[in-house]
Parts: sequence; C-alpha cells; structure tokens
Amino acid sequence: MFEGKEQMRGRIARLAVLAGAAVCLGSMAGRSQSSDKPVPQQIAVSIDVRQTSEPVSKYEFGMFIEHIGSLIYRSLWSEMLDDRKFYFPIDSQPEATGPRAGFPGMRLRKWRPVGPDTAVTMDKEDPFVGDQSPRIGLDSSMPHGIRQSGFALMAGKKYIGRIWLRGTPGAKVKVSLIWGEGEHDRQTVAIAALPSTYRKFPLSFSSPANSTDAALEITGAGSGAFHIGTISLMPADNIDGFRPDTTALLRQLHSGMWRLPGGNFLSDWSWYDGIGDPDKRQPTFDYAWNAMQSNDVGMDEFMTLCRLIGTEPYITVNAGFGDAHSAGEEVEYMNGAVTTRLGALRARNGHPEPYHVRYWDIGNEPYGVWQLGRTDLKYYVLKHNEFAKAMRAADPSITLLASGNMPLAMDLTGEMRAHDADNLKAVEGTPVDWTGGLLQDSWGNFSGITQHWYAQPGRHFDIEKARNLPLDAPTDAGYDKIDQTTLEYARYPANIVHLYQQTWRRFQERFPAMVANHIFLSIDEYAYFGGGFNRAPDLKLALAYGMIFNEMLRHTDFLKMSAHTMGVSTLDYTPTAATLNTTGLMFKLYGSHFVDGSVPVALTGNSPQPSPQYPAGGDQPETNSGSPTYPLDMFAALTPDRKFLMVSVVNATDKEQRFDLSVAGARVSGPSRLWQLTGESLEASDRVGQPPEVVVKESSIGDDPLTLTVAPISVNIYQFPVTETTH
Repeated sequence: MFEGKEQMRGRIARLAVLAGAAVCLGSMAGRSQSSDKPVPQQIAVSIDVRQTSEPVSKYEFGMFIEHIGSLIYRSLWSEMLDDRKFYFPIDSQPEATGPRAGFPGMRLRKWRPVGPDTAVTMDKEDPFVGDQSPRIGLDSSMPHGIRQSGFALMAGKKYIGRIWLRGTPGAKVKVSLIWGEGEHDRQTVAIAALPSTYRKFPLSFSSPANSTDAALEITGAGSGAFHIGTISLMPADNIDGFRPDTTALLRQLHSGMWRLPGGNFLSDWSWYDGIGDPDKRQPTFDYAWNAMQSNDVGMDEFMTLCRLIGTEPYITVNAGFGDAHSAGEEVEYMNGAVTTRLGALRARNGHPEPYHVRYWDIGNEPYGVWQLGRTDLKYYVLKHNEFAKAMRAADPSITLLASGNMPLAMDLTGEMRAHDADNLKAVEGTPVDWTGGLLQDSWGNFSGITQHWYAQPGRHFDIEKARNLPLDAPTDAGYDKIDQTTLEYARYPANIVHLYQQTWRRFQERFPAMVANHIFLSIDEYAYFGGGFNRAPDLKLALAYGMIFNEMLRHTDFLKMSAHTMGVSTLDYTPTAATLNTTGLMFKLYGSHFVDGSVPVALTGNSPQPSPQYPAGGDQPETNSGSPTYPLDMFAALTPDRKFLMVSVVNATDKEQRFDLSVAGARVSGPSRLWQLTGESLEASDRVGQPPEVVVKESSIGDDPLTLTVAPISVNIYQFPVTETTH
C-alpha cells in the first residue's frame, strides 16, 4: 500500500462519503526532473502494428463497490427512508456522536416520536424483523406515532411503498407524506382497521411541490396500540429498486465487471443475511465501517444491478469471519441448478435461472491488521485452500482469485522496516510476503492474484528517513511533502502501476510456472486521491487517470482485471439527479474505444521519459512510467476487427504539443477522428445542475495526418482507418 493502513481506511471512507471527491492541487512551483528534461523540437512517434501484445480484456475498466455507511443506498438504491427496519431506538434525543456515530455526511436520519417519547417503546419480545419493532401507545386526545424528515421530493412525481402493521381493534393509523409547513402540505393514506398479526399495506403518494426536507409521518388515533414492522418508500420510477438515473449513467461506462459486495465490510457480513424477502432480512451492524446495514441490497439485488448496468459480477467471499462451507454454499446459491438445494432456494426467492458468476475472489485484504478475522499468512494459505476446495466442489467451472499483497517498503514496520526497507529481497518468504506465500503454499488453488493500492499526490516515501524512524512510528511518518508540477501529479499514480508491474515480473522470475500457467494480476481496488475532499473530481485528476489507463494497458500480458474504488465515484449525484463527473467521463472515453479484444501494438518515440528524480524504492519505481514520447504519454491498439488504429495521447502540460506519426505494417488513410477531453482550467469539473466544464468533443482530423497537434491539459483518442496491412 502507499499509505498507512489506518489512514488508508479513513481516506477510503471519506472517498466513499463524497462519492469520489478528489483533491485538485493546482499547478505547483518547484524544481523537477520534468521541467529540466530537454524535448526534441519535434516528437517523432512510430507505431508498428506487426508487434502486438495480448488483447485488451473487457475487465480492464471494472469497478468496485461495498456497503460503506449509506453509500450504496444513497447512490444506487431508491429507498428514501433510513433505518426502515428500526435498528435504532426512537426518541427525541440528539443524533449520536462518538466512535460509532458513523461517517460525517453519511449519518442516517433518525426516527423521532410524534407526541411524548413515552408513547413509543421498542418491542423486543415479538419483533417483526431484527431485534426490535416500535410499539405506539395511543391517546384519544392527540395523535401518537413516529416521523422521519430530511429526504427530497420532486413536484409531480409519484412515490410508492408499503408498511407492515398490526394493532388493537381501537387503533386507526394514518401515513402522511409531508412537503411543507402548511396544514395542507401533506397527503395521507388512512388505514382504518388493523389485524392482530402483521399485514402489509400498500402506500402511494404524489407530491405537488419540490422539497429538500420532506417527511414521512406514521400516526395513530383511538385506543390501544399499534406496532410497525417495517416501512418502505421509493420513487415510482425505480427499476427493480434501483435509481434509473444513476444506473443509466453507469451503463455508459462499459465496465466489464463490478467487484462486490466488499471490501472491509464483507469480513463481518454473512451472505445468508442478504437473500430472501428484503422486508424480513434482519438489519446488522458493520463493525468495519461503524454503520448499520439494512441488508436491502443483497446478493440477488447485486445481480440485478449488474444486469441493469450491463456488466458481469465478480464476487468476493467472506474469508474473515466466514468459512469455507458458507463460501461453497454461496457459489451453489448463485450458480447452482434448481435441482440443487441452494439453487432451489434461489428459485423460491424469485430467481430460477443460475447467475453463472465466473470470477470469485477469496477474501478481502486478509493481510491487513484492520481486517476482521485476520490470521497470519501461514494459517491463511491453509484457509484459502479450504475455500478453493469447497467453492470448486459447488461449481468446478469458476475462476478463483487469491487475495495477495506484493510487499513494498511502505508495508514494513518495526525491525523489518529498519533493516530491509531498501532491500525487499530480504522479505521474500517472510510473513509480509503475502503474494509469495500464496504462490508457494496455495499453488493450484487460484488462477489470478489480486492487488490493491490507494495513493495521494504531494508526497514521496523517503526510505532513508523511514529506516531511521522509531520502531513504533507509523508508516506515514516515512513520507516527505513535495511540490509537483501538473505532469508529476498526473504521472504519480501511473508510476504506482509501473512499480507493481516491475514487482510482478520479479515474482515471475521467482515462480516461473506463473507464466506457463497464465497466472494473472487483478488490481481490483485502486484510486488516486489527496488529503482534502472539498472538491469534485476535476480535469487535473482526469489527466492522471489517463496515464493510469495507458500504463495498465501496456501490460495486458498479465494485468487482466482492474476495479476502481468506488463504482459510483464516477458520478456527481444528489438525491434527485446525477451526472458523470470527470472520472466517469474518462472511464466512458477509454471503455468506449479500447474495447474487449483490442490489440495493443508497439509504440516508440524519440523522447524518452526522464530519469526518476528520487532514488528507486518505496513509491518510486526503477524507471518512470510512460511512453518514449515525453512530455506526452501515449498508447496504441488495433480494434478487434483490425479496421482502425486507436491512439490515446495524454498532454498533462499547459503547452500545445506536436508530434509526427508514422505507422509500420499497415497503410493508414481515410477520414480520421479525434475524441478530446479538456476544459478551460485544471480545476474544471462537472457537477449536477451546473453547465459542464469538462467535455468530450468529437471532430474530424482529415485524411493521412502526418503531424498532429495536441491541446494543452487534454486527453485525446485518435481513430485512424487501416486500409491494408503490409509485411
């Protein structure tokens, strides 16, 4: 990892809270290798289509998501009410604070009493679902009940729902949707007669006004009492429970897969809790992220989401507090025929057809001290093997991935950091060599190995400083703050990919069978963000993601999958609207043009990337990432039908750049196209309700272009027709 583990968890949480908000540092002053590197008067680029690499996999532009607080329920799921199964007590006390209060900006809205607090008690003897259900004692002189406020309504929109109720014969209940302070600013559904056992009642409303602080009120009059089992309210235009606006946008990204359902959340979550009737799934507390989860979005709902956004599911199983038996049963539930016990259960839950999930990941970051259920490597490899056996017994056709971690200087602590930070060979075969341990002791029980990374700009890991830290000092203390030009900012995360590429090659040297057996790498969690989260993803961040994509696509021989954290960090959204942000535009741009089966081709130039400013080691690879076309970063591939040559060019400078292009092995002629992503400034961003500041413009660049001009601070994809191939 590229930061302290506890700090990483906090950053991921805040990243999810703001749905992908990322820092924009602006151009920084300061001497750097980038500004000193001489550039040829004219950059010459040569592409040879006869020299090819492994085809691009559709899984290269995947996404990751997990239940962090209310992230999924705010961004994807249409449910408007929080704590709809009444996990928390209902009273008029202020919202909770302290270590279990949840994330700022993601706290759940409370239910509060209508009438005195004493009118509402929590029935723990006979709850509808979970540990308790509210009982409302009635008073003939005034209404008693509960109320939740703080959600949004749109004028003219219809809202539907359901409520489970039971009560005494004298109880009469009203459910009201409220959009203002006036006496008539509400619509009410009256339920006159309640049964003695729980019964479901439908709800339907239509709001005549917009509101950002609407409320739902459930009150009773008469005598006796009534109980509320659970309640739901959604916009009527939901699609199988999901938001139509965000899912439509996500479908545009062409993500080959989504990794789900976690994440740190997963290690204390049972998939058994996420199936069946959503109203009767018990709410649970997530101790990884300090949040209650209603379990409305479970395994079947995730499969529906994948269908809606046109992607494949890639499932991670709980290898924290979970066990091999439950993982095997999960595979059977998802993939088993209706003649199997759990396939039949899936059918009874309304999904008779198997999901045919191909990719399965065993565990999430099992090497991390923050991971619930963590064991040492010597035990975990045995655990992995048990999981693999049980899961393959349920479905021999699945592809298994092992949760690895390539050791870097930033992972070392204590004596090992002091002695081995500059000599990672010394840690090979030790308990921190998680990937090596899996290759050594779990061989045959996986086809791919995972790696996660998160990074932020404006700092560098100083190995010498880290070696001399006190043994109990946190890893983050080994970083120095640095100034970066825009180009250095953009290159930094691509250097991380480049560093892992170099490390993976060393693993292939240690374990030669990796190549013969096509063991692949999946970077199935990654993100680039900074220390502040008060800005939306912007053009500057988009330049960095262009370099990340180019670097990943240069290594298709082993890097077959990746999943960005989080899938919804590609969106800017409110409760009622959404748009793609600049990160989303980048995924759409690359995913639309470097499609499944595209063939990478050799690209060379006369302007190598500069030598590293810092000594190799830590977060600095032996060489800088990028193509030999400095200061541009480029990648080229043929379309699957070989009718077009696609070339991506990232210009992370504030100057226009020019290059001459020659192509060997093919004749390139005819109308060529350009898709260019840029904006007026590095801080340009795309927000809901505002004119877009960053756009992708398509244009014609004529026939047989020999010299091309690249706009400053831009990401460009060129399409050249291939009329014939030569030898």
